[in-house]
Amino acid sequence: MQSELLKGKTAIVTGGGSGIGEAIVKKFAANGAVVYLIDCNADSGEKIVAELKKKKQQAFFQLCDVSNHQEVVATINTMASKQPIQILINNAGVAHVGNVESTTEADLDRLYRINVKGVYNCLYAILPFMRKQRSGCIVNMASIAAVVGLADRFAYSMTKGAVLTMTYSVAKDYLNYNIRCNAISPARIHTPFVDGFIAKNYPGKEQEMFEHLSKSQPIGRMGKPEEVADLALFLCSDSATFITGTNFPIDGGFIKLNS
Repeated sequence: MQSELLKGKTAIVTGGGSGIGEAIVKKFAANGAVVYLIDCNADSGEKIVAELKKKKQQAFFQLCDVSNHQEVVATINTMASKQPIQILINNAGVAHVGNVESTTEADLDRLYRINVKGVYNCLYAILPFMRKQRSGCIVNMASIAAVVGLADRFAYSMTKGAVLTMTYSVAKDYLNYNIRCNAISPARIHTPFVDGFIAKNYPGKEQEMFEHLSKSQPIGRMGKPEEVADLALFLCSDSATFITGTNFPIDGGFIKLNS
């Protein structure tokens, strides 16, 4: 359904080529925003943009590695030189399964580069522009892993805890510039990553494991990427102008009811 909640606004969505990021890109474009989709997968990014342009929606793809500081700064500088950027969605990230002993140094470094440094790189690049225009809205994609202990998510939890505390810091430091910064913390969301994880680790038992993982959420199912996108849309709309420095779990009751 198309509306005008973000009409006149320009948004950057990192990791917009699949899963939650793709849903956010489509939701924002359908609500009137000009959307810059940043991803390291050109095929999926360009396919999504082409699909949106057929609908007469405004979207552009930019190939960019969020872990590369110089590349991110150059990319965002180019975008911001064309028009003001009102919204940044720091969604790009990677997952990892393992406890501290099964997490290699290479694993830890990779998750840090993408999940933590990637968020920093985008914040570093966009905040001077938002500060100059004295307005902006940032949403960082954290996780329930940032606030509760999850089995075999050592490195992933570490990175999402950092994303959450970066959110609080930016919200505090830029209050006087009318820049809002919030976090969304999903529980298990049904994305291609989940299907791939099940297929890889439980061959022949895909349906059984899917049902098991779904029922691990108190509400009885996994979340949908579109539901996360709806929350992001609200937080970036004018309906949320009194909200900053807040973490929003979207977890089917996992944090409070999973006991």
